[in-house]
Amino acid sequence: MKIFNSLTRQKEDFVPQQEGEVSMYVCGPTVYDFIHIGNARPLVVFDTVRKYLEYKNYKVNYIQNFTDVDDKIINRAVKENTSAEEIAQKFIQEAITDMEGLGVKEPSKAPKVTEEMEEIIEMIEMLISKDHAYEKSGSVYFRTSSFEKYGELSGRKLEELESGARVEVNEEKENPGDFVLWKARKNEQSFWESPWGEGRPGWHIECSAMAKKYIGDTIDIHGGGLDLTFPHHENEIAQSECANNAPFAKYFMHNGFINIDDEKMSKSKGNFFTVRDISKEFDYKVIRFFILSVHYRSPVNFSHEQLEGAKSALSRIETCLNNLNFLIEKASEFELQENEQNIMEKLSGFKTQFETAMEDDFNTADAISVIFELVRFANVNVTDSSSKKMVQFVYDDIYAMCNLLGIASVDKTIELNSEIEKLIAQRQQARAEKDFFAADRIRDALLAKGIVLEDTRGGVRWHKVR
Repeated sequence: MKIFNSLTRQKEDFVPQQEGEVSMYVCGPTVYDFIHIGNARPLVVFDTVRKYLEYKNYKVNYIQNFTDVDDKIINRAVKENTSAEEIAQKFIQEAITDMEGLGVKEPSKAPKVTEEMEEIIEMIEMLISKDHAYEKSGSVYFRTSSFEKYGELSGRKLEELESGARVEVNEEKENPGDFVLWKARKNEQSFWESPWGEGRPGWHIECSAMAKKYIGDTIDIHGGGLDLTFPHHENEIAQSECANNAPFAKYFMHNGFINIDDEKMSKSKGNFFTVRDISKEFDYKVIRFFILSVHYRSPVNFSHEQLEGAKSALSRIETCLNNLNFLIEKASEFELQENEQNIMEKLSGFKTQFETAMEDDFNTADAISVIFELVRFANVNVTDSSSKKMVQFVYDDIYAMCNLLGIASVDKTIELNSEIEKLIAQRQQARAEKDFFAADRIRDALLAKGIVLEDTRGGVRWHKVR
């Protein structure tokens, strides 16, 4: 298995620190609003990475935090005349709702910044004691000049960082590139006691402290959006390695942006769509399919047309699964027939192709292409006369790949209620009596209930529409 390591800018063989175990830390959302589709991309991407590693029998310790103290949270609380805690708690729950909808597996631990102050303060104290940080007027800053490798991840040189994205110009700093570890209180409602006075942690220190607590000094895989490369992940490396005297992470993975008209989506620019709003028109699985249909490191343009395309493509897969499920129930012969052995042998290659794609830097786009090849193969080679054993084999292969990616499923427990069973029987009787007007009327009534009928030589197939 190979992973593109953002730190070395090349694909590397994946070798975790401990055989059979993988630690992952993924930077989660700042909870001041509903998550948008750009926030959703790393959640889906790294959930897929995790699930594939588990599929390969790794035990994965997956940590994904919530940033529940931030200027944006405080500002919204003031605007709505409520507390920052209430804003954060509300949007943590909303984020969890969207994550569940997207099929994101619950993390091993989902720490909140507000519950980890002891560890954060302890790490800051350690950095001060090692002369990597200094206190000024109740705030504490990291001394970037004390870390020789600063800028290695982002490719930026310290002397060039006079000011820039999220680097504050502050006369208290020894150097413009120094960053805050602890902010002195300035009348805001969210603050904690510390050795330097009342205040709250800076943005970067939280992840370093939580990664150390829940994983250790070194993470196997550290993930997040490309926008986190600098300054967030760059600063995490500096403060963690200076505090722990160990590499912060073996592999850094960054997903590309989701763009609107080729411009990065962000709430600050106002060009964003929340997952919740999108889910009102498109199923969560369609959103997940859209995200995974492009390699995670590539940028992707978001549009209504793209989602319609994803919906249509996903429907082809689910229709195939439903048809196969129908054939399994109707098949009269269980054992393989003589002409099916060659078909079964060809099927084994699809699983190999799927795994090859996933193990080449988790190329979900190519993996989905394999699924479509298998769907086309099934549509041509599996018929009403196929044996139950072969149909089940094909179904299981497609379902396993889709289930691993979280992009499609068939509910085998769906049962038509007595009213629908009666309507189908009445339609069959009307067709037998050549009363096609009545048959069409019943078909329309079923469609209104979300049941689509398909007449085949083997009988009536049905599936639910979205």
